[in-house]
Amino acid sequence: MAGKTTKKSSAAFDRLRADLKAGTLQNIYLFYGEESYLRQRYLEEIRSALVPAGFEEFNDHRLAGKGLAMQALADAVEAMPMMAEHTLVTVTDLDIFKLDESSRKALVEILSDVPPYCTLIFVYDLLEYKRDGKMKKLTAALDAYVQEVEFCQQDRAALMKWVKRRAAATGHDIDSAAVDHLLFTCGSLMTDLVPEIEKIGAYAKGQSITIADINAVADPVLDARIFDMTNCITSGKYDDGAKILGELLRMQTEPIVILAAMGKELRRLYTARMALDAGKDRMWLRDLWGMRNDYPAKLLLGAARSVDHDWCQRAVLRCQILDRRMKSEKNINSEAELKLLMMELAGSR
Repeated sequence: MAGKTTKKSSAAFDRLRADLKAGTLQNIYLFYGEESYLRQRYLEEIRSALVPAGFEEFNDHRLAGKGLAMQALADAVEAMPMMAEHTLVTVTDLDIFKLDESSRKALVEILSDVPPYCTLIFVYDLLEYKRDGKMKKLTAALDAYVQEVEFCQQDRAALMKWVKRRAAATGHDIDSAAVDHLLFTCGSLMTDLVPEIEKIGAYAKGQSITIADINAVADPVLDARIFDMTNCITSGKYDDGAKILGELLRMQTEPIVILAAMGKELRRLYTARMALDAGKDRMWLRDLWGMRNDYPAKLLLGAARSVDHDWCQRAVLRCQILDRRMKSEKNINSEAELKLLMMELAGSR
């Protein structure tokens, strides 16, 4: 599951926070992961801790990774601080495992000899960070000298507190049920949630942000739209489901992407129906799908009560067949086939 926090990534993140609080930052960090909001926040906290205001030009060295010469990196790392105890060097989107052999060798030498007054941070923003175990000298240097920190999506408890603080900054409060609905509707990346919370806060008329406020102005992620669409089908509201499909197509969402998301949602619905038949609860369903909280599982179980086992089985099979056709047949009218699939699923209820 994307963004799932591992024990290793959690420990590295906790160590970064502890080091920052204690003023004992490591010499070299490598920041990566999908939660860019947190990554940027901690970069700014490090910058504030190390670089005195007014002396950024001399002590805050920001380098672009594309086309970066290792000599330029070495010069920045070795530059003495001015009117300060530390320098900060950030390198953004340097794909270290795609450097040529001589550059990799030079990088290993730099990593092994960063001055104690310098903090060097490699930041993976647009590029994905993925180790290449075949480059043993480079990976050994990373293990020996670099603190890797993955910025993952946060768990429900952390997001709950954070969303309530952001809502308070807009002059509103928000209860746990509304937060769960917000996370389901807009996803759980803080980067994406910031503008949504501000927009919802500006719209809300009451003291408390409600689910209705969220539904009125939030921009749902694809998974939430697909859930709404399939839920319309299972509850006998075909016209509403067709409207959502039409909106997705007008937004130029690729039919194959819609079908993939729809197939996943129908598989989840199938397992929810099986959970009901077997007397399982939403916690079982949550653990099965690796959900961050049980709110989506609760919604799934509610939707599954409207369909039976056979309908779910046929729906999943029908999606699989169309998926193979879209990927193998030439000149197939994918949009028309999606609409036909919707009609078939609605008609077979």
